[in-house]
Amino acid sequence: MDSYDIMLYVGYLLIGLGAVAAILMPLVKSIDNPKSLLKIGVGVIGVAVLFFIAYSLASDEVAPKYAVAPFNITASSSKAVGGILFTTYALFLLSIVGIVATELNKLIK
Repeated sequence: MDSYDIMLYVGYLLIGLGAVAAILMPLVKSIDNPKSLLKIGVGVIGVAVLFFIAYSLASDEVAPKYAVAPFNITASSSKAVGGILFTTYALFLLSIVGIVATELNKLIK
């Protein structure tokens, strides 16, 4: 095993620890204020609802060249990718609208 491999595994470990800390620390902090968990829950449910709406709008068509090796894309995976893309587009547009609304609100005040 080269030093490159060891460093990659250490990097993977650190990314995993960072992800666990990023998830657990707000939960530990929210023990003091359980109402903050409600806001997090509403946000997660909102994104899940947005994904299921986008998933239902996505097409399950697969071009013939992507249905064979090396891609092997199925209709369900194509629909899932389309749903994820639509969700990303919707969240991007919502963020732009939020930024514009915030700036206009600051401009008016």
